[in-house]
Amino acid sequence: MSEYAIALAAVKRPVRVGQRSDEELLDAVASGDDGALAALYDRFGRVAYGLAYRILRDQALAEDAVQEGFLAVWRSAQGYQRERSKAATWILTLVHRRAVDLVRREDRRRTEALDDAQEPASGSVDEEAGLRDRRVAVQAALQQLPEDQRHALELAYYGGYTQSELAERLGVPLGTIKSRMFAGLNRLRELVPEP
Repeated sequence: MSEYAIALAAVKRPVRVGQRSDEELLDAVASGDDGALAALYDRFGRVAYGLAYRILRDQALAEDAVQEGFLAVWRSAQGYQRERSKAATWILTLVHRRAVDLVRREDRRRTEALDDAQEPASGSVDEEAGLRDRRVAVQAALQQLPEDQRHALELAYYGGYTQSELAERLGVPLGTIKSRMFAGLNRLRELVPEP
C-alpha cells in the first residue's frame, strides 16, 4: 500500500476520541465538539480537581473552579497555541486561575459581610427592582434549556447539590452531569447577558 493510500485510509477512518492527542482534542473543542471536551475532562478532571482543592480547601468550591475552568476551555479553545504550552498545562492553568479567582471572591465576600454587619445595608428600590428583573430573566432563560440541562442546573444552584451528588441522585455518570451543566451554563450566558 502506498503512502498516499495509507494517508487516505487514515483520513477516512475516524479517530476515536480516546486515541486523539490532547492537542487534537483541543482543536476539536475549538470546532464545537463537546465530546472532545468531555474526553479532556475525563483525562484531566481529577488532576484539575486536586489542584483546585489544594488552593481552595473546599470540595464545592473546587468543583466550581473545575467547572468554570473547563467552561473557559470550551470558550477559548480556539486561542490555544501549541507552541506556547502543552494542552495539559494550558487546561490546568485555566483551572488554577479560576480557583484563585474563587479564593479572592470568597475573601471579598467575607470582608463585605463584616463591613455589612457594622453598617445596616439599605438597598435602593431601583437595585431591588433590577434584581427582581434579573431573576425573572434567568427563570425565563432556564425554561428555554433542554429538560436534562435545566434539571441539573436547578438542583445544583437552587437545591445546593454538588455535581457528585447530582450524578448519584439522577443515576447518571458524573461526566454526563458536568457536560449538561457546561452546556446549560453556556446557553444561559447567551440568553441572559451580563448586566
